[in-house]
Amino acid sequence: MENIASHRTPPVRRFHQARWDEPVIFELSQPGERGILVPEVEPAIAQAAGQPLPACMLRQQPPALPEMSQNRVLRHYLRLSQETLGADLNVDVGQGTCTMKYNPKINDQLARQPGMSELHPRQPDSTVQGMLEVMDKLEGVMREVSGMDAVSLQARGGSQAIFANMSMVRAWHESRGEADQRDEVITTIFSHPSDAACAKLVGYKVITIYPDVDGYPDLAALKAAVSPRTAALVITNPEDTGIFNSRIREFVDAVHAAGGLCVYDQANANGLLGIARAREAGFDLCHFNLHKTFATPHACGGPAVGAVCCTAELAPFLPSPLLRQEDGRYRLVKGGAQSIGKISSFAGTASIMLRAYAWIMNLGGEGLRTVSEIAVLNNNYMMHELLKIDGMAAPYAAGKRRIEQVRYSWSGLTEATGVTSEEIGLRAADFGVHYWTSHHPYVVPEPATIEPTESYSRADLDEFIGVMRHIAGEARSNPEVVKGAPHNCPVHRVQGEMLDDPERWAITWRAYQRKLGERGLA
Repeated sequence: MENIASHRTPPVRRFHQARWDEPVIFELSQPGERGILVPEVEPAIAQAAGQPLPACMLRQQPPALPEMSQNRVLRHYLRLSQETLGADLNVDVGQGTCTMKYNPKINDQLARQPGMSELHPRQPDSTVQGMLEVMDKLEGVMREVSGMDAVSLQARGGSQAIFANMSMVRAWHESRGEADQRDEVITTIFSHPSDAACAKLVGYKVITIYPDVDGYPDLAALKAAVSPRTAALVITNPEDTGIFNSRIREFVDAVHAAGGLCVYDQANANGLLGIARAREAGFDLCHFNLHKTFATPHACGGPAVGAVCCTAELAPFLPSPLLRQEDGRYRLVKGGAQSIGKISSFAGTASIMLRAYAWIMNLGGEGLRTVSEIAVLNNNYMMHELLKIDGMAAPYAAGKRRIEQVRYSWSGLTEATGVTSEEIGLRAADFGVHYWTSHHPYVVPEPATIEPTESYSRADLDEFIGVMRHIAGEARSNPEVVKGAPHNCPVHRVQGEMLDDPERWAITWRAYQRKLGERGLA
């Protein structure tokens, strides 16, 4: 095997991104232009629906959709696709905590088959037995990977799964008559912010534990915070620093001794598959992000699936509906009296579940463990190389390995050159890569959170490392080049002040027009 120390990083890639002054699709609309002719309603369907329809079900006017030909629609979206970065275009290891990995295209093809793409969530169970069987087998995999007894795949993402877990915690304490007494949830500053946010949303007071001098969650602070008011501990492990808390069982035992529950946020599970399970650590509930750990599209926040897993004692509180097999047939049934009820419409995102199941079945149990082993190897190789760059550090746990990611700090480079982590990230886009800093507030100064998954080769990692080394050199030799970046991208700088002004927010084009008028933000 080639010695790492003698390995030469390739030169940075020249990158020039396309730039189109592309209007939003509503502005491209031409009255009367068509891309498809919608067929008339079949007589049998019209008869079954009953005619005429009630007035309350009829539109008063046609939907205000853009009117465009197929070729103009195609050009519009191809142009937009050329103005963005993504996992299929660039080395996407810098997306921090999001576990960006290659999504096999054969799995996308499976999800696009007519038998899948034309499913409707209101179909009778008898007509979707195949998909229900996939869900059943996927639940079985989640039980095995977590060690838990029961699973729900209804949550549409990780944050919603955390919300479901916290709702189950509340329902559990209500069933025991302790809901009013237990009004506190403990988390850690380097756990996912959704842990604290969902606990707060459910109505709990949140107590945040900070790390000790070595970067591990402070066990003494945890024990001091635990009391008869403790409803739960909700914690990510490894935390977003990439540091694994090997004393996690002591945290769990301390909370259990006080009568609280323990919830494991496994959004950072990509380095643990087949190696460590929530059950052996003593947790009562956990969740996985199928769109992260099990290689399905992130899709800009949705659709996704968060798998909620729990012990048999907490199974009665799972969201409704539940999947059951009776007499060789699958059914979706309403949860019992203790169920927290629906947390989203229907039973989950079928296309994402199919993709995740296909990925798991292709790998098998040993393959899942190999995924984690390679992810950990990639991460520690990258840390070994990045820490050679003057001005970059990995705070906490000095000399220790990390699991699947690292939260680095550029504070040394910033002090020497004035160039910030955010500016380095913007300059990285000029070379076709990017990275994420961290959640606010920045506990680690000038942070950069980098997570190479198992998807990337050594050549890919070296390309990213080379970009970081090149930019660090620019910061010292010509800092204005970095401070003025990006130079090769379709958008120069986003006006960040708008993000802090609710009066200027508009989440749809029509809301933009109503709120800001024709003049907009000009």
